[in-house]
Amino acid sequence: MKSFLLFALILGTLHGCKAQKATTLNYNADDNTLLWEISGKGLEQPSYLFGTFHILCKSDIKFSKNLLAAFSNTNQVYFEMDLDDPTNTLGGIFFMNMKDTTLKDLFTEDEYKKVASFFKDTLSTDIKFFNKMKPMMLEAMLYPHFMACKNASGVEMELMAIAQKQKKEIKGFETIAFQASMFDSIPYSTQAKALLKDIDSIATARIFLDSMINIYKNQQTDQLIKLMSNDAFGEVENTDLLLKKRNINWVKEMKDIFLIKNAFIAVGAGHLFGKDGLIELLRKEGYEVKGLENK
Repeated sequence: MKSFLLFALILGTLHGCKAQKATTLNYNADDNTLLWEISGKGLEQPSYLFGTFHILCKSDIKFSKNLLAAFSNTNQVYFEMDLDDPTNTLGGIFFMNMKDTTLKDLFTEDEYKKVASFFKDTLSTDIKFFNKMKPMMLEAMLYPHFMACKNASGVEMELMAIAQKQKKEIKGFETIAFQASMFDSIPYSTQAKALLKDIDSIATARIFLDSMINIYKNQQTDQLIKLMSNDAFGEVENTDLLLKKRNINWVKEMKDIFLIKNAFIAVGAGHLFGKDGLIELLRKEGYEVKGLENK
């Protein structure tokens, strides 16, 4: 979910970076993997690209030996946002609210009552505390309640814990302010309809989320691409805003990042695949991007 970095390169000695002994990794026989190696174009060390799922049952988050080796081979970690920066976490609350409108303005009286009843009965929360919150933010609050477990976590959060133990630099491509601005670019009325659709079809939403999780866990990248083009995905009409434009911006930054020191890049799996995905965009820039075993 930042613009930075100018060119610097002296064998990994800048910015406190120490050259690491690389571990040889096994390549995957096909493209059904979430872990990719980025090399070529004069890079002295490969970087790695990994597709995450932002929220999973903690017991479903497992990292392969190959992934852990790739992680150890790198000097810095990039997420969509810098997750150990408090301005991107605790500061997020300042960007959650809508501008000049409320939920009551977006729904009919009956629709608002339905939303209020759902939050009270299912989430044990009074909707009045969230009357200014962007509907897409509220929609995100629903997903843990669609899951089969109560102990949910994020793939990024588990990776961040490893990075902190290994004393790796943690950085991000975007700020919380930028990500919040994307929600302002999507009409609040459109967001409200999506929230109401989820509430009206809880059973379907649970089935859809289960399908997404199974596809992710099984690394069925072809199915993931199909799923993202499904209207049930919810934001197909906003793909350019949510995926394509961001991917283009990230690749521009990666070109500078790779020149300073190699990186492990972990972003939502939906950003990796398809003609506008990070893999193809990096290949167009002249990098060699190969799938790695990730079982």
